[in-house]
Amino acid sequence: MNLNTDFVDKLRNSGLRPTKQRLKICEILFDNDKTFHFSVKDLSKIISQKLGEKISLATVYNTVHAFEKKGYLKEISINSNQTYFDTNTSSHHHFFDEKEKKLIDLKNEDVDPINIKKTIPGKKIKSIEVLVKLDPDNY
Repeated sequence: MNLNTDFVDKLRNSGLRPTKQRLKICEILFDNDKTFHFSVKDLSKIISQKLGEKISLATVYNTVHAFEKKGYLKEISINSNQTYFDTNTSSHHHFFDEKEKKLIDLKNEDVDPINIKKTIPGKKIKSIEVLVKLDPDNY
């Protein structure tokens, strides 16, 4: 498997030209053994630290959102002005550590089945994902 070819395909499938900067973003996001959570600003800092390069925040933002729309990343909204992304796109739950500003995976088997009693006519539930916020004052 040629990772560079995979990255070029991911970019093209997302409607993005495979520039050198976007390929670097792919390298950080998808060339890992472990999945991880990040904000766009976090990713920009990681790129600078790991690669010693500066990629514009706009390029990082646009690339991340294009990948999310294609299903390569999962978006997790914490509140109206705080969004994280997850490289693990499977259905799973999260803890959010408000003090550390960090998402932590919570396995599905660690949450009892959830029973949704209300339905919306003409709508079908796609998935249920729980976000458990940890109290920053009780450490």
